Amino acid sequence: MKIIQSIQEMTEWSRHHSVGLGLVPTMGFLHEAHLALVKKSLKECQSTVVSIFTNPAQFGPKEDLDSYPKDLENDQKKLEALKTDVLFLPPPEEVYPSGYKTYIKVKDISERLCGITRPVFFEGVATVVLKLFNIVRPEFAFFGEKDWQQLEVIRTMVRDLNLDVTIKTVPLIREPDGLAMSSRNSYLSGEERRSALGLYKSLNVAKDLLDQGETSVPVLREKIRDVIAQNPFTNIEYISICDPHTFEECDQIFQKALIALAVKVGKARLIDNVIVERISCKD
Repeated sequence: MKIIQSIQEMTEWSRHHSVGLGLVPTMGFLHEAHLALVKKSLKECQSTVVSIFTNPAQFGPKEDLDSYPKDLENDQKKLEALKTDVLFLPPPEEVYPSGYKTYIKVKDISERLCGITRPVFFEGVATVVLKLFNIVRPEFAFFGEKDWQQLEVIRTMVRDLNLDVTIKTVPLIREPDGLAMSSRNSYLSGEERRSALGLYKSLNVAKDLLDQGETSVPVLREKIRDVIAQNPFTNIEYISICDPHTFEECDQIFQKALIALAVKVGKARLIDNVIVERISCKD
């Protein structure tokens, strides 16, 4: 596995490996959900670049940039074991040099759900992803469906800016106990982790109610809230039942919807979601 740190070297390498090139952007502390993206890229692409960059532009002033988990040595071992072609480790001072002024804003959809309490998050994500696309020049880029809103923001940016890259996805991956895989799960104590399972349980309860014919969003949202609130250490940020592309809230479920959660469990901010099949939103 080749390790590249400078943007110039990455650009030069990509120029000679542009055909069938896949990119997996990450912030490191790799777990099986990240590795599923890497494996998909390795299977489908001629060569694969995995980037590790803890992007300061997507963290607000009171968020966990300084404490975000890191284990570069272990990350390298995991990527080497998979025979990844390149690990790209750009330094922050190259990505955002002195005097940097340009940011990408995907309007409307980035202002809902997580965008309400994390107002700089999606601007930071869109900016760094666009920069990575311009540096690496991949034909394909791989993202997980756990971060569904982030995925839609990136898809929209690619479409609106006519970017020559195909977005590929991997479904949300869970731990054996149902907890959605996340680097921030490492923040959880044993008791907090047990409480965090309430997110997955609440989604399953909502799905069961839908299967039984309940379509009222207020009823479903309240039931989800009750299930999560039974667990200590939890503080609900939002429970959204919405259109999976526009993120406009539904009053009633008819054909297809996204149920999305953001919940603080201890100091860990966790998100989870499910696309409910057979259901577009109508008022």
